[in-house]
Amino acid sequence: MLLPESVSRLSRFRSIRYRKYFSLFALGDEMDSNVVGIGDRCYWKHAEFRNEKEASLSNYETKRPLFNRDLAFLELGAYQTLNRHYCSQYHTGEIKHKLLGSMPKFVKIVEVGPRDGLQNEKEIVPTSVKVELIKMLVSSGLPVVEATSFVSPKWVPQLADAKDVMSAIQGFGHSRFPVLTPNLKGFEAAMAAGAKEVAVFAAASESFSRSNLNCSIEDSLVRYRDVALAAKNHEVPVRGYISCVVGCPMEGAVPPSKVAYVAEELINMGCAEISLGDTIGVGTPGIILIFLLIIEVQTAPVFLVVYVASCLVAVVQELTLRLKKNVTGFRALLGTVIPMLEAVLDVVPIEKLAVHFHDTYGQALSNILLSLQMGISTVDSSISGLGGCPYAKGATGNVATEDVVYMLNGVGVKTNVDLGKLILAGDYISKYLGRPSGSKAGIAFSRALSNASKL
Repeated sequence: MLLPESVSRLSRFRSIRYRKYFSLFALGDEMDSNVVGIGDRCYWKHAEFRNEKEASLSNYETKRPLFNRDLAFLELGAYQTLNRHYCSQYHTGEIKHKLLGSMPKFVKIVEVGPRDGLQNEKEIVPTSVKVELIKMLVSSGLPVVEATSFVSPKWVPQLADAKDVMSAIQGFGHSRFPVLTPNLKGFEAAMAAGAKEVAVFAAASESFSRSNLNCSIEDSLVRYRDVALAAKNHEVPVRGYISCVVGCPMEGAVPPSKVAYVAEELINMGCAEISLGDTIGVGTPGIILIFLLIIEVQTAPVFLVVYVASCLVAVVQELTLRLKKNVTGFRALLGTVIPMLEAVLDVVPIEKLAVHFHDTYGQALSNILLSLQMGISTVDSSISGLGGCPYAKGATGNVATEDVVYMLNGVGVKTNVDLGKLILAGDYISKYLGRPSGSKAGIAFSRALSNASKL
């Protein structure tokens, strides 16, 4: 009875009505029996109906393509990809899936690739390439593109051209271009370069703060109060980042209370938005999310079923590890992201929160989905999955913007971002860096385009 009791305690999941039974082993049978192939398309059918509402949806559901991809070639070799698997462009208010009931209708994507994505590159990327990348990202419809950082070139030589980048992107579309300013000197340089928004970067781990910022958490907060005060005098909004919100490469697990403390301090000093960063990508949504997906598998979009299969092994391993360490079963069911978010939500309004997940262990999309279900509607991501942290050993890239937009399209959540143009931007920077894209969606669509061009 632990699972039902745990579900009932999750007050944020008000839209979910759990059942008294679930079957882990029925997942494969559900997938096999409920997918019907007709020609080159696949359709989802209901094997049985539990109530009249589901039966009334059957005529619509059984005729909807689960996955149908059309590639239309445009000028200059560009292409437009049309995704028709539960995409908001084609299917809007008709789907009322229980699991997705409390998802936001619109999600703001904050693109961090030009700053957070490129800062860890060993080879210096020319200013012209950075500017072209930002231009392509803006043309895709991204509302916020983090452009650069005004830090000492000694610490981050990749971003030594911050002033030149800011000068070149003035007047690019209607996007906002926040910049990172770690201290008052950086803030003054950003203002001189024409920045209209700034960000500060704190940590929830004492060891990581000393390693990354060369000072304690308290000293960093004192420093940021000066930046926030100066920003207020210039009427410039400030965004606050918090790193290591679930785990630290030096300290291990980070208590949610520490994250909540830093978040509250940043809000009190005037930050308009707080981005919660899983810097080393160790966060997990918990076994509870997997069970909820399995319970609803008959009416779930296929991509959710795929996510269940892809992350189930990792989550079970996490559960086993926690039980070996005598962590309570309830906390193991919740994973690490839910307790952290719950703690922060007690001190910060939900509309001022964003999530920033790295995909080191392949859990980023699952963690984002969980965060959206809890009511958060701002997500940080990086084109082509660029990124990592120079002060966090083993931390791989951010979650790819292409993958996030693809997922949100799939659940009918609007972003106003053109996926095709995003893929072109990811392809551009990946080719320059000389390595494959870190986006699974980007790779898949590029392969489809390549195969179509051979026909």
